[in-house]
Amino acid sequence: MENIQMLLKQGAVGKPCAPVVKVGDKVKKGTLIATPTGLGVNVHSSVYGEVVEILEDRIIIKPDDEQPEEYEKIAKGTNLEMIKEAGVIGQGGAGFPTFIKADAHLDHGYVLVNASECEPGLRHNIQQIEEDPAPLLRGIHYLMEIAGADKGIIAIKKKNRAAVEALDALLKDDPAIERHLLPDIYPMGEERAVVRECLGIELEPDKLPSAANAIVINSETVYSCVAAIEDQKPLIDKNITVRGMIEGGNEAHVFEKVPVGTSVGALIERAGGLDSRGYGEIIMGGAFTGKSTTLDAPITKATGAILVTRQFRDLHGAKVGILVCACGGNLERMQELVKKYNGTETHVCYCKQAAEMPNGTRKCERPGNCPGQVKNNLEFKKAGCEYIIIGNCSDCSNTVMASGPKMGLKVMHQTDLAMMAIGHALYRTLKVSKKVDQDLDVVDNVEDNETVE
Repeated sequence: MENIQMLLKQGAVGKPCAPVVKVGDKVKKGTLIATPTGLGVNVHSSVYGEVVEILEDRIIIKPDDEQPEEYEKIAKGTNLEMIKEAGVIGQGGAGFPTFIKADAHLDHGYVLVNASECEPGLRHNIQQIEEDPAPLLRGIHYLMEIAGADKGIIAIKKKNRAAVEALDALLKDDPAIERHLLPDIYPMGEERAVVRECLGIELEPDKLPSAANAIVINSETVYSCVAAIEDQKPLIDKNITVRGMIEGGNEAHVFEKVPVGTSVGALIERAGGLDSRGYGEIIMGGAFTGKSTTLDAPITKATGAILVTRQFRDLHGAKVGILVCACGGNLERMQELVKKYNGTETHVCYCKQAAEMPNGTRKCERPGNCPGQVKNNLEFKKAGCEYIIIGNCSDCSNTVMASGPKMGLKVMHQTDLAMMAIGHALYRTLKVSKKVDQDLDVVDNVEDNETVE
């Protein structure tokens, strides 16, 4: 078994933790190995083994040959204290500490569960619900009590019929929780999109769900809260989707309870290994919001997927315009892709709804509802661009396609090579209704995904 690399910063937010072990220490599953120095959560060993190296950003553990199922349990306390002690973070995004989010002091508010599995091609969240929906409902009740909420709402895409039916069988006896069906478009899992879809409240980009008297929690995170409260289990493993240019086929390979700190390469090998025909890049996370990674990189508590993309085409230095959308890759990510395509970065535009935040990041003003991109396309044309690469949401891509090709611009989407690798339609012209009938038995007269023009 390969060495396990436990990063001292498990999410995208916060500060690195401080090690509380030293080289040579023997650890068990669940042994506390690092504690927060600021915004962050406890880090526990995910394996039985020995600490062999401590670096500035990680603790490296050599696993024992034998790996018992038992783990060191966290101390009993209040439900909130146990979520904190277990080191639970958001498992569908930036990895914000869950104990902070849950301690919301709502006024008879809402716990909104993001079960949308928004990034295309992922499967692990939905599979978890299909296999065992009951803990999700128990977890919602725990979080409602902690947060001061009277109501729970599970936001899930209508296409996931088996999971919806599994939930409905339990929800008929639970009046405090309901489910809300979402369309199969990106980014229905964005926090403010979940609030808008479930509560009908449009939040400004700088507002948190608490402004709508709600918190939004990823479904897998809810399961981890249940494990902390009921089983005294720290967050030491993760469900992962591995997919793409894999010898084992391009369907979703779902691995459950993968030890945090496992390498990308080890998971790809479990899925069958890299496709012998070659590949483009490896993405850790979703095709929209993930980042390129390497085979030796470790997964974290917040890692959702590993995607292996198709090979990059060679643009032979052609002029490429970059359209940056708050729903997809940032400028640096888009510039990386232009280089991998062997294009020449020529002009940069931002979606007019990509509002800049005080910390320099951008948030969409109305995620999933785009006003149009004609002005940006005109700029690209004026700059002499032959191609444009976009990272836009479903609706935003739709508005790009309304004018870009008519101007002679060849459109590439940030997700194209990942979508080709997993057999998913490309993001071009939207063919899906943004409205969904909440009756599961009503068949919508629309196609069920975005399709290439």
